[in-house]
Amino acid sequence: MTRRSCCIYATGIVSAHLLIVGIALVVAQVFQTMIHNRLKQEITLTEKSQVFESWKNPPPPVYMEYYFFNVTNPWEFLQGKKASVKQIGPYTYREYRPRENVTFLENGTKLYALNPKTFVFVPEKSAGNPEVDVVTTINIPFVAVMNELNSYSFLLRSMVSVYISSLGVDVFMNRTVHEILWGFKDPLLSKIHNMRPSVDEHFGLMWKKNGTHEGEFVFHTGEQNYLDYGKIDTWNGLREMSWWSSNQSNMINGTDGAVFHPLINRNELLYIFAADLCRSIHLAYVEDVEVKGIQAYRFAPPADVLMNPKDNPTNAGFCVPAGDCLGTGVLKVSVCREGAPIVVSFPHFYQADPEYINAVEGMNPNKEEHETYLDLQPTSGVPIRACKRAQLNVIVKRIPGFPKTRHINETIFPIMFVNETATIDDESAAQMKTLLLIVTLVSNFPVFIVGMGIILLLVLVVLFCRNRQKKNEVKRIDFNEAFPSFATGKDDTAYTQVSNKPDESAETPAGQMIRNGSYIALSPVDAQKC
Repeated sequence: MTRRSCCIYATGIVSAHLLIVGIALVVAQVFQTMIHNRLKQEITLTEKSQVFESWKNPPPPVYMEYYFFNVTNPWEFLQGKKASVKQIGPYTYREYRPRENVTFLENGTKLYALNPKTFVFVPEKSAGNPEVDVVTTINIPFVAVMNELNSYSFLLRSMVSVYISSLGVDVFMNRTVHEILWGFKDPLLSKIHNMRPSVDEHFGLMWKKNGTHEGEFVFHTGEQNYLDYGKIDTWNGLREMSWWSSNQSNMINGTDGAVFHPLINRNELLYIFAADLCRSIHLAYVEDVEVKGIQAYRFAPPADVLMNPKDNPTNAGFCVPAGDCLGTGVLKVSVCREGAPIVVSFPHFYQADPEYINAVEGMNPNKEEHETYLDLQPTSGVPIRACKRAQLNVIVKRIPGFPKTRHINETIFPIMFVNETATIDDESAAQMKTLLLIVTLVSNFPVFIVGMGIILLLVLVVLFCRNRQKKNEVKRIDFNEAFPSFATGKDDTAYTQVSNKPDESAETPAGQMIRNGSYIALSPVDAQKC
């Protein structure tokens, strides 16, 4: 066997093996399964896992942007007209949220942790000075007192109303952004505090929330099941809440929004427990996006999360008392927050009933600025960009016994909204891209094998064609040697005379050439004479 033939046979054998092995690996998904199993083992909240440190001390900076609705016609609103507001802000704060008191429980399958949050003002990302800028807004302590007294007698309400007026307290208040956020000593609450010390004399939307935590959490580490990675087991010792009117609504589902299980697919719903909303919400896939060169899935709360129970019966449990429901796009959370009738929604009543949007002049909801979403890297489940947006509102209505409210039209009045944002930093993004490249290469290794097999198959075809061409050339050479006349195209015969006389030519008198009269025949040059 020639060297050329050996090369052809070897190429064919190697190509066949590569194709068979590669196709088998692709079909069996051996490498994909190996990578997935590795991810399930590595992405856990154990001390030796690579993600534990980033979970304990999140590297991406988190910013809280506060926007306030400044009321431009408070007197007209008290006379029964529509309120008009103007958005001001943002007032941006850097949020630091390291995990503290981290303790492993139940052989490392669960994890106890506190998550205190500290806020530092960032002037360069803000539109003004919160200690200088004054906002006109609803006097929430006053509304809370009216709401509390609504069940008492008309006479008592009237007496309290006169007393409140003597303190100079009104339905609206003018306070700086800093006071409304971080607290001030309220004159009305101070009087109540003297009678009931349990009532705090200070008020602020973020009062006592700087440097404090939202509760004690116990998380699943994902050691037993990767789908449980980061899920909340208990919050303040509870596995379910008791505020709402159905067992389903009281369930504590999902994570705290910081982590999600690996290998996310587009068809699943992701659950988040939001302590500030007193409930769990779900997010659904929206679209594929790219963040700093990293492919991600965008998940956002669908419209049915805050949908009216008439359109989504599963939300009936969030009506307290049962049957007392608001419309689509708003959620009353006063059941878990003592005091004023607080209502939450998306900013500018995004995805809410038009009646709430049209009740206040200055509402301009749009998806780009007011949607809550998470961009998750599906392989690792890591959030690489997040925007959590929520609006705080107060129900303002007529309370008999309080003359200042007698002309008010019941309104869900917007106070402010917050935009909590976080984006993966450049260093973490570079590390993730390297990790994803390795995962992609390993996962596609069978495809690489199949590709090599196809290339060798093409080489085999070329070699086979060239070898056949060489064989045809050899056969032609052998044929030419055996039959040279056919090879050269020349005739080996010549004209000879029949007689042995020389071939003479003569001219006739007319000058014409004539033969000697002998018969001309074809015979080989060396043929014998007849």
